[in-house]
Amino acid sequence: MAQIRISAKDLGGLALPNFCPRCFWIKMHCSNKLPFQIFPGIFSSIDSYTKKVTNTHFARYSQLPSWLKELGDLGKPVKVPHYSKFCIVDEKTDVKLTGMPDEILQREDGSHFIIDYKTSKFTKTQDSLLPVYEVQLNAYAYIGKRQGFDPVSGIALVYMEPQTDLVQEELDSKLWENGFLMGFAGHVLQLKLEDELKIPSLLKEVRRIYDQKSPPPGDQDCRDCKLLDQLIVTAMGHI
Repeated sequence: MAQIRISAKDLGGLALPNFCPRCFWIKMHCSNKLPFQIFPGIFSSIDSYTKKVTNTHFARYSQLPSWLKELGDLGKPVKVPHYSKFCIVDEKTDVKLTGMPDEILQREDGSHFIIDYKTSKFTKTQDSLLPVYEVQLNAYAYIGKRQGFDPVSGIALVYMEPQTDLVQEELDSKLWENGFLMGFAGHVLQLKLEDELKIPSLLKEVRRIYDQKSPPPGDQDCRDCKLLDQLIVTAMGHI
């Protein structure tokens, strides 16, 4: 049985209502390196900057920024291990689960709170990707408890929402000689911690789908499957 590697975010894809087993099988057997895919690096840059703001604020004022206050006293930021170390291998399925949360905070009682930043409009439960994020954060908790961050007492998304309204009177304060400033407002969405319930069954499903000798049937409404089938028909027509 070959070991499988999957990220916390990719594991979350199994929780989507329109999850397609066929597409998942193809992605896994391509090591999730599909053609024609580009992820803008700007989002990673904003997440990195947000972490710097949080940690610098704590270093200067000995407290976390005000946008986290609704979660109560979360204590202090602790160093998050590199993704190459923040991982576990599930013994039952031989699936290696990886990931790297944006923030791990240690409370006074010794428990840990895990946060992930999302640069996006704040939409609460209307967010179509919320099932992915719920699994992603629970996977971080599942890994964390096995990497020395036990116990985990909570998980949350923090949406950093771009502030795109411009007041004319504030224009001069927003301008630099070679650019401009745009603010971000933090909005917190606390998620239900149920890692021991969600994660083992999803890892089992990963193994079940991956081990099939050929792609399983796809979701009948899957747009990617339809595009792939169209590509195959077109390619066969040129042979």
